[in-house]
Amino acid sequence: MCGGLRVIGGLYLLYSGPSWLTFLGRSKDSLWSVDLFRCESIIVRSLQVMVVIDHYSRRIDGFAVHVGTVDRQTLCCMFNRTIAGIAPPPRLSSDNDPLFTFHRWQANLRILDVFEVKSVPYVPMSHLFIERLIGTIRQDFLDHVPFWGTVDLERKLEYFKEYYNTNRTHRALDGTSPAEISNNPNGSVVRLDSYRWDRCCRVLYQLPTAA
Repeated sequence: MCGGLRVIGGLYLLYSGPSWLTFLGRSKDSLWSVDLFRCESIIVRSLQVMVVIDHYSRRIDGFAVHVGTVDRQTLCCMFNRTIAGIAPPPRLSSDNDPLFTFHRWQANLRILDVFEVKSVPYVPMSHLFIERLIGTIRQDFLDHVPFWGTVDLERKLEYFKEYYNTNRTHRALDGTSPAEISNNPNGSVVRLDSYRWDRCCRVLYQLPTAA
């Protein structure tokens, strides 16, 4: 039985067990999550960033950046740009932002044959993985890396995506990276008797790798 929130008599009650999003996410390549967040450029220009993550491997599938207000058409274009060249998953989780209730957004998912799963309203913990990822992007990267505009931010987010997927280890993945989980579900043993330092994200990170 999956855990989460259940409404009984107008009250939200918490019951035990893994959440339904966690339950779905444990099935390989079965669930992605999408969300938007805002950031400011050096010239104090507001940009909207869309990020998509795969629950099973914690892999960042892509980013899309837009200047100004995101409307229904822009939302669909950003999502299609983010997953370009990748086979879409059976399910996609999103929060209850009004943007994700647009008719065009729903139609776009039907065309892609993707079933949308909604998180619990006003409960960020029900959309935990992508909320945590956005916090990581802000604290570990954007707080230290200035950018000028859309093109500059997209280029730098691609650096972070490569670092996050390939080099950054995750406690929830037993110390492996998303790329290792995606390419080799059984994991691999890293040899520490011979290694070198790799520079990532324009020398923001330096990581030891096998030589």
